[in-house]
Amino acid sequence: MLISQVRKQDGSVAVAVRAPGETARAVRGAESVYALAMEAANGGKSLKEVIEAKGLGETIDLEQAYAEGRLLPPITHPDPAHLHLTGTGLTHLGSAATRDAMHKKTAEAAEETLTDSMKMFRMGLEGGKPKPGEKGVQPEWFYKGNGTAAVAPGEPLTSPSFAEDGGEEPEMAGIYVVSDKGVPYRIGFAVANEFSDHKTERVNYLWLAHSKLRQASFGPEIRIGTAPDDIRGTSRILRGGKVLWEKPFLSGETNMSHSFANLEYHHFKYGLFRVPGDVHVHMFGTATLSFGDGVRTEEGDVFEIEAKEFGLPLRNPLAIAAEEEIAIHQL
Repeated sequence: MLISQVRKQDGSVAVAVRAPGETARAVRGAESVYALAMEAANGGKSLKEVIEAKGLGETIDLEQAYAEGRLLPPITHPDPAHLHLTGTGLTHLGSAATRDAMHKKTAEAAEETLTDSMKMFRMGLEGGKPKPGEKGVQPEWFYKGNGTAAVAPGEPLTSPSFAEDGGEEPEMAGIYVVSDKGVPYRIGFAVANEFSDHKTERVNYLWLAHSKLRQASFGPEIRIGTAPDDIRGTSRILRGGKVLWEKPFLSGETNMSHSFANLEYHHFKYGLFRVPGDVHVHMFGTATLSFGDGVRTEEGDVFEIEAKEFGLPLRNPLAIAAEEEIAIHQL
């Protein structure tokens, strides 16, 4: 089942659900995906049971809503400060080569010397998929921002004026709510664009945090339930309506050095991330970057990321913010 949020013509929000390939229908009496998920988490029911109990109403043309700019992020929080955008890196087989090339110094170290990114990748290979009851190695982890940095499908991803670059990262994101008792519940998975500044990251790996503090987009739909073991998608950049760059990407545990369970544990082990009522969008890394192929994006380029099991493709044009003056004032 796929679930999404659409702004209706009257300004209200409709929750749309559908099976892949079928027409979406509105969930009767649903205020939001967040409200449905919290009702399920607090009531000891599955999200599907809550939706079935409410019933389905009118049909919704998701493609038309997309074209009209009426798709919302597939989950939002009434208070955006309580939605957390986070993620992990160096989690996918094949991801190390791209990152390692980015993080090497101009003067290459001795061949036998591993970069920090290669060391982290090796740790994942050796301990990222623990046996049941065991704890695996912790991954690289990063913070993106809160709900104010979540961009709706179709809306521009805006690179700040101080950024060196604005590039895509096609990823799968886990979508979670935390129940009133502080228990995390996964809704499902969605395609995501973990928008980053790879030029800044390339200067020094310790600038990873600076490269991540910007917007991200996910959706348009959440695939409820567990993720397939082998996920195959496509990431592309369009310039002037034509494909500038296109490449397949792989995800799912078959193509990862960590299990989803291990990555989830190392995020939610912190009490900070088990605050009742919070929403988490946790991105699981990538092995495909246009930056790694020498592509330099320009304002107006359109990022498009799709994986057939996860509904409509995620599209966002690139915008660049105007220079702004930042002044700190003394009270």
